[in-house]
Amino acid sequence: MMNPILMIQSDLNAAQSVADTFTSVVGDPAAAVATAEKLSLLDMATKGGWIMLLLVILLALAIYVFIERYIVVARAVKQEDHAFMGSIRQYIHNGNIDSAKQLAAGTDSPIARMIHKGLSRLGRPLSDIQVAIENQGKMEVAQLERRVSLIATVASLGPMIGFLGTVTGMVKAFFQMATAGNNIEISLLANGIYEAMVTTVGGLIVGIICYFLYNLLVTHINKAVMVIESRANEFMDLLHEPA
Repeated sequence: MMNPILMIQSDLNAAQSVADTFTSVVGDPAAAVATAEKLSLLDMATKGGWIMLLLVILLALAIYVFIERYIVVARAVKQEDHAFMGSIRQYIHNGNIDSAKQLAAGTDSPIARMIHKGLSRLGRPLSDIQVAIENQGKMEVAQLERRVSLIATVASLGPMIGFLGTVTGMVKAFFQMATAGNNIEISLLANGIYEAMVTTVGGLIVGIICYFLYNLLVTHINKAVMVIESRANEFMDLLHEPA
């Protein structure tokens, strides 16, 4: 019967041999953990190559459009003054149409421009006035919605561009495998796979952020449109009131 001490020593030698083989193939696990702990988001982004640069540019463009449009829409709603419609009502009831036109022309807001368009059509059938107001309202809404579709486009393109980076990364990994011959190392595959995974994550992050910004901006614009429509209806009701 074999000596137990020799059996234990043999098992230890075998385990050490496996550990040495694993270390030679994938590197020192402790060193790998240490490297992973020091990995920053900037380092991760740079591993994605030019795909990540493109995603960053698209994200910056979408954020710029969101901020610019959000400020424009917020300003349009903020400029809406209840005293404005009260003054218009009083001028129309008093028959002072010129003063009402001057007030509307001197107020810089979508609602004022819409009311001014309606005042300029006084004397025509009410249906013509309503059509003029609706057309002006559509123009004002179109101005509020300018470039909003760009954010939706980036939200759709982000994951697709990230997937493109995934494909190019895997192609690079397999190309390196094909050219390495019998000297295939883990590091040859790691760079290509790393790039593939990083670009996928980057594309999804850009898509999620832009999708959120787009829906937030659309909700903000819808609130402004409701205010504009409400003032248009209020003006038409005013014209239907008896003198």
